[in-house]
Amino acid sequence: MSLITPEFGLLFWQTLIFLILFLLLAKFAWKPILGSLKEREDSIESALRMADQAKLEMQQLKAGNEKLLADARQERDRMMQEATTMANQHRETEKARATSEANHIVQQAREAIQTEKNAALAEVKNTAAQLSLDIAERILRRELADPTAQTQLVDSYLKEVKLN
Repeated sequence: MSLITPEFGLLFWQTLIFLILFLLLAKFAWKPILGSLKEREDSIESALRMADQAKLEMQQLKAGNEKLLADARQERDRMMQEATTMANQHRETEKARATSEANHIVQQAREAIQTEKNAALAEVKNTAAQLSLDIAERILRRELADPTAQTQLVDSYLKEVKLN
């Protein structure tokens, strides 16, 4: 294998064409290519900044949502506490009212029982008195039917009155 060495003229023209091509590329191609690369780099940086900003906004929104959720939970707990307190107060009020009403009913029943008892006792006394009078009248009729018995009865009553 042998190496081929190019001639000077070929090297000259190749170098000249390379320099012309390089200058043409530098003047017309490199600037637009570098501009496009720079533009792409800027758009990527902008997109990254916007992504970071969106991420930050999402974190802020998430924190805001968590705060709203925590506030809603606190409000729910407060409302539940108020409802429980109101229910307890209502229950205690109703219990006190029912107790008061029951005591009033019991007191009325006691008064009614006492009134009935007094009426029954009065009726028993009246009946006993009436029976006593009836018995006494019958005894006196039998005793006083005989004139000698009447005289003896009057004498015994007079003796008792003098003794007392």
